[in-house]
Amino acid sequence: MARILLTGGSGFVGRQIAAALQAQGHDLVLVLRPGSSDRIAGIAASARVIETADLFAESLEWWQDACVDVDVVVHAAWHVVPGQFYSSPINFNCVIGSLRLAQGAVAAGVRHFVGIGTCMEYRLPSEHLEVTAPLEPSTVYSASKLGLFHMLQHYFAATGTAFSWCRLFHLYGEHESSGRLVPYLRKQLGTGEVAKLSAGTQIRDFLDVTEAGRMIARVVESGQQGAINICSGQPVTIRQMAERIADEYGRRDLLEFGTAPPHPADPPAIVGVPNLKT
Repeated sequence: MARILLTGGSGFVGRQIAAALQAQGHDLVLVLRPGSSDRIAGIAASARVIETADLFAESLEWWQDACVDVDVVVHAAWHVVPGQFYSSPINFNCVIGSLRLAQGAVAAGVRHFVGIGTCMEYRLPSEHLEVTAPLEPSTVYSASKLGLFHMLQHYFAATGTAFSWCRLFHLYGEHESSGRLVPYLRKQLGTGEVAKLSAGTQIRDFLDVTEAGRMIARVVESGQQGAINICSGQPVTIRQMAERIADEYGRRDLLEFGTAPPHPADPPAIVGVPNLKT
C-alpha cells in the first residue's frame, strides 16, 4: 500500500476520497486546517495529520518536508465559498499555492500527483464532453483550474512524476452545502414546504459524491494519467432529478417548476463521457 498525502480531506469531496483511500488500506497524511479533523474524526484517528491555517500560503520548503516518504499526492483543497468562488480573486492564491505544493512534491520524490479540476473547464453547453473536447472556461474559477492543469501538465512532464487531473461533474450527497439543489429539495420536501424551481430543462451529469471519491481512489490505484472525467455519463434533467427525490417523499405536488428564474450563466447541458479505466 502507498503513503498518500491528501489536501482538503475534511471537505465535501475530500472526505469521500479519504474514506475510499483508507478502505483500500493506504497510509494517509492529511493536511488540514486547525480543528477541521473533527469532521473526519474516524479517518484522522488512524492518519498522520499536519495542520496549517492556510495551505495555499505555505512555502515550497514546507511542502517538501510534508511530502517526505510520500508516494502520492491527492490535491483536493481549494478556497470555495458558495455563491462567491466563481469570480473571486482568491482563486489566484489557490493556483500559486498549488504550484508550490507541486514543486515541493517533486523535490521530495513523490511519484504521482493527482489534481482536482472541474467540468466547467470545457466549452459549454455540451451533452458529450470527452476529455478531448474543446476547453473554454467562462469564470475566474474554471479558468484558474484549467490554467493550473496546463501548467502542471507541462511541469510534471519534465520531472518524471506521473500526473492525473480529475474533472468533477455535478456531485451531490453526504455533507453537501445546504444551498445546493439536492439539500434544498430534501429540506423543503421533508418539512412539507413548496420547492420553487426553474423549468428544470437543464441537462446535467449527476454523480453521488461517495462514488466520486471511489473513482478518484481508483485513479490512485491504477496510476491512470492525464485528464479524467469523474462523471456518470448519464444525461438527467434537473426536473427528472427533482421528481426522483420528490418520489422518495411521495410529494411531487410540492414541486413548483418555472417559479424560480434560471441563472443567466447556467448552461443548458453539461454531460460527460467517462474515461476512467477499470
